[in-house]
Amino acid sequence: MIVKHATGLIHTSFVADEKINPGNKLSRKIILTDEIIPNEIFSGFPNLTVIPLQTIPIFLSSMVDQQITLPYLEVTESFGVPADVCPLPSAEAGVAIEDDYPKMGCCMIATNMPCDGSVMNSTFLDRRLKLPVHLFNIPLRYNDEDVQEYAVEEVKELIRFVEEQTGEKFDWEIFTEALKNSNKQLEFELEKWDINKTMYPQMTGATFWLYRIYYFNLSGGVDKRFLKVDRKVNKLMMKGYEKKEPVSREMRHRAVVWSCPANYYTNFANWLENCWGINVVMDMETMISYIKYNTEDEEQILRDVAKTYQRSIMRKHTKGGYRNVLNELWRIVEEYDADTVIMYDQISCKGMDGLAGIFDDQARERKLNFIWVKQDLMDPRTISRREMREQVNQYMQTVLQEKPLDSTLVDFEDDLAW
Repeated sequence: MIVKHATGLIHTSFVADEKINPGNKLSRKIILTDEIIPNEIFSGFPNLTVIPLQTIPIFLSSMVDQQITLPYLEVTESFGVPADVCPLPSAEAGVAIEDDYPKMGCCMIATNMPCDGSVMNSTFLDRRLKLPVHLFNIPLRYNDEDVQEYAVEEVKELIRFVEEQTGEKFDWEIFTEALKNSNKQLEFELEKWDINKTMYPQMTGATFWLYRIYYFNLSGGVDKRFLKVDRKVNKLMMKGYEKKEPVSREMRHRAVVWSCPANYYTNFANWLENCWGINVVMDMETMISYIKYNTEDEEQILRDVAKTYQRSIMRKHTKGGYRNVLNELWRIVEEYDADTVIMYDQISCKGMDGLAGIFDDQARERKLNFIWVKQDLMDPRTISRREMREQVNQYMQTVLQEKPLDSTLVDFEDDLAW
């Protein structure tokens, strides 16, 4: 489903690219958005097409080919941006500098999500795209009710901006229908979570979080193919659960993965499972917003949308105060009966640096296996896949004194692999 939807985005981008097809009509019907902004709100504009600008050139492609971001990181650094900036906005800015984004769209929606790096990236995009740009701001302290009025007003301003730029009128009926579909998707998602809390989890490895972040941001309740896939997957899942089928060869440890994963090593969880018997039953990027939308009252709908956007990918647990990342982790560990935490240390992100010691202390109090794994999100030159694996190997062999399930997976060379 991800491949089908992604190839649709690629096809639309080629057709609408004015470098290839000057003066085409489709381009004027396209709203460009920052990839972190979920699509729900734009379902209210059925005559327009939404393209998350950076998804295909950087975010998704870096999950397929770990080398794809490197030229863009280098060109951004040559413009004076420090090398220790998060590689995500840095690489996206590099695409703009190299003029490698398609030339299309009638306007651009930028955002302050997930972090300050996006604000830097927006300045490069603004200069290169030469389109009307609206900055969609999302409150940081999102647990505070006193910010919700501001958050709703930001959603309303976004709608007004699109209406002004396109001449289209926001369609509340179609919008609420899309939200109903999103609610159905959420129900399927929560079923997966419930099964993973049991002794017979059925969704582990990379599939869980990759599918979750993709449909959360790009389905928007409009593409009903996602619902069809969810029905099939959950039917298979329930069959496996009822038969008490093991999800892997041997489950020695139930793990929660915390912090943002490395795009250049999306199947790291599969390696954990096959090499050491560490089954990831929940992770931070799967555990994003699970707010069910109100579909009756317009003002409450906007409040729910605003709250959902405040809890989107790479943001829900890294913003709004330490409780969202610290206390929430221990709650999930308890709910999913996990004995292990794989804690990503994204070295270019300063967001959780001050909590490292607290994580260690509180994990020790709970008698958890707490494994730090340094990585650099989209730059495999800094910390390679092999080096990520070695950090786990050392912990498992020296601290837990365990032997691998498959010794051939302990050490191998894959610096140039996709």
